[in-house]
Amino acid sequence: MVPAYNEEKCIADTVNRIYGFLAKNFENYEIIVVDDGSTDRTCEIISGICNKIKNLKLMKNVKNLGKGESVKRGMLSAISEYILFSDADLSTPIEEVRNFLDFARKGEEIIIGSRALKQANILKKQSFLRQNMGRVFNFIVQIFLFSGIRDTQCGFKCFSKKSARAVFKLQRTRGFCFDAEILYIARKKGYRIKELPVTWMNRQDSRVSLMGGSLGMLRDVFRIKINGIMGKYELA
Repeated sequence: MVPAYNEEKCIADTVNRIYGFLAKNFENYEIIVVDDGSTDRTCEIISGICNKIKNLKLMKNVKNLGKGESVKRGMLSAISEYILFSDADLSTPIEEVRNFLDFARKGEEIIIGSRALKQANILKKQSFLRQNMGRVFNFIVQIFLFSGIRDTQCGFKCFSKKSARAVFKLQRTRGFCFDAEILYIARKKGYRIKELPVTWMNRQDSRVSLMGGSLGMLRDVFRIKINGIMGKYELA
């Protein structure tokens, strides 16, 4: 599934690339695009190609609710045995899913892409400032939420249907910190998380502002911790 907000420049190419890969390699698949209240032509573009692409489904948020909320809606609506969400710009190529599925078929319930592992192939790096802010954020996550995961924020993650249902129904964060929250919930529920190196290319027009967005994510880390202490992730 693909969350999309004002992605008119790339969404058609993204969907066509995903479709081309899936149709060539799998008999059964679905493609879900969740539009997060876009103000550009994103919805119009997807609606225009729905009849041309097999098993393409468009879901629309009534307004801009946040990437986390869009991913949650898409993941909970998916019916496939394995469910992957990917950023709309395909910063991580869809072809990486082959390696993920190899591990999923061996019993791994949650597999996440990582740009921080040595084997990762970074074709275009983030700015020095963004790289270091990412390291600081991960350091805070390691202290307050969980340890052992090098990159929580890579937008390429695969779940079994069972683990997706268990984790995403408890998700509360609507913004960009939702990645850390779903991994926190997964750990609390006893799921092992497999981190795999991926090919990745930096996107210049990142949706996360350096100051406002980053401060919001730090605030959400503490909210997640408080929710955990209060037992809000303990529901079956």
